[in-house]
Amino acid sequence: MKVAIFGQYYQNDTRPIIKDIFVFFNRNQVELVIEEKFLAILHEEKIIEKEYKTFASHADLDKSFDILISIGGDGTILRATSFVRDSGIPVLGVNAGRLGFLAKVQKEKIESFLQIVLEKKYTISERTLLNVSHSPNDTKIDISFAMNEVSVSRKDTTSMITIDTYLNGEYLNSYWADGLIISTPTGSTGYSLSCGGPILTPDVKALVVTPIAPHNLTARPLVIPDDTEIVLKVSGRDEQYLVALDSRITPISNNTELTIRKTPFKINMVEIPEETFLKTLRNKLLWGEDKRN
Repeated sequence: MKVAIFGQYYQNDTRPIIKDIFVFFNRNQVELVIEEKFLAILHEEKIIEKEYKTFASHADLDKSFDILISIGGDGTILRATSFVRDSGIPVLGVNAGRLGFLAKVQKEKIESFLQIVLEKKYTISERTLLNVSHSPNDTKIDISFAMNEVSVSRKDTTSMITIDTYLNGEYLNSYWADGLIISTPTGSTGYSLSCGGPILTPDVKALVVTPIAPHNLTARPLVIPDDTEIVLKVSGRDEQYLVALDSRITPISNNTELTIRKTPFKINMVEIPEETFLKTLRNKLLWGEDKRN
């Protein structure tokens, strides 16, 4: 078995988790390839001393890899997708963060869940991604896809921006707001949810359009088919606005037109039988904690 490992280091909270993962895979003679910056931190912090092969970009990961293990929170998994891209390599998140909807493996059950990985007794959940193109093409967006959401927001002003929104060429609305979120089902439990958007199960073939603090109070979140082409034309008092693809933020010139479509490929997320999406919802959102339920 060949495993790629990418992660974030959160000092003492993460140290025992990382050690347990490496001990388990080394004991089972699994070939490990570590993201080079993460390995440098592990050596610097003296968490591990052994040398490993490394990878630095998506070009270093091919179909010989069975899985990529992401150690951290949901943000770490989102960064891990930039390495996986269209390779089809399944991604499993080990939760060393806080809330964690995507990072399925909890630190209390690492060894039992890694045994499931070793025996390949997991299933795959395909996750939709969004691609962004823009015109005029005067700004470079390093990675043009997102697994959670694409959002536009005001930059250096407290004034609202106006987001003219078109779906498959037909005018929908001009949102006067702090911004607008285009969310995938995966991202529906993230930024969109905090702005009042609905929760979608990962297999739903839909996207959510969620305004951020809209001035026109009748503007509500809208669920649309995931094959919809979305065009956004943003204007405002500032010369630029912000475009965020998950956690990657780029300033864009005012009146630049964005086109958002789903990508032709998906990210394969590993699903552990004991950690289903519905169980995660109950645990993370404390559903059922009200004793009247």
